Amino acid sequence: MRIIAMLATYNEERFIAGCLEHLIGQGVDVYLMDDSSSDATVEIASRFLNKGLIGIETLVRNGTFALLPQLKRKEDLAQTLDADWFMHIDADEIRLPPSGFANLLEAFESIDGQGYNAVNFLEFAFVPTIESPDHDHPDFQKTMRWYYPFVPTFPHRLNAWKKQAGPIDLVSKAGHRVQFQDLRMYPTSFPMKHYLILSRAQAIRKYGSREFDKDEVAKGKHRSRLLMKPETMVFPSQRELQTFASNDMLDASNHRLKHFWIAEGENN
Repeated sequence: MRIIAMLATYNEERFIAGCLEHLIGQGVDVYLMDDSSSDATVEIASRFLNKGLIGIETLVRNGTFALLPQLKRKEDLAQTLDADWFMHIDADEIRLPPSGFANLLEAFESIDGQGYNAVNFLEFAFVPTIESPDHDHPDFQKTMRWYYPFVPTFPHRLNAWKKQAGPIDLVSKAGHRVQFQDLRMYPTSFPMKHYLILSRAQAIRKYGSREFDKDEVAKGKHRSRLLMKPETMVFPSQRELQTFASNDMLDASNHRLKHFWIAEGENN
């Protein structure tokens, strides 16, 4: 079986190496779409070509972040790339198999054999805290150990699927929930660690000056990121969060409907 993760990046030099190493180690091939990064993202990624990274293409960036063209390109790739399963993924995410499986490849082989054709991921959002606010370094996964389960809807991250003979739809649900005929979701969600922010300075670099496509904003897209004000953001206390012990012990209780920077009365 072959799984391909379709990964779109823009200035992800902090995350890209760890993301690729993890996916390849899990038995997953990667196809990279870079949105004209101005940092070392592509240079770093290129070291993985023919070692699990099967291709890199450059998207033309017209001065703003536009999600929907990226998703449309992934819809097209899902029809043309030679794979049995696909994942729509970002560089700051670590996708994991459920307990009992050695890696993602083994898990997908099992559920494919049971007749399922889509997988949801349960998001565990890892964030800096008041007590420990700066993790902008290569070992952030070792030092940033506080998280909350984020489940604003269910399924929230239904974005792994078996290759379909007909078209699939990623655009309608902004990449969060793939849609196609006769979708059969595996009943157990796979875990996903999401490293949203590493520090206030890193958040300002990543989001502070980002401009979003005006048409997408008018359609209600990017609301969560538009509400993020990194320069005034107050991190949560460790007392409010779960403490990471191991991948097998991620705690899904007391999930949040909103990210910590979303005020009461605001919607994601």
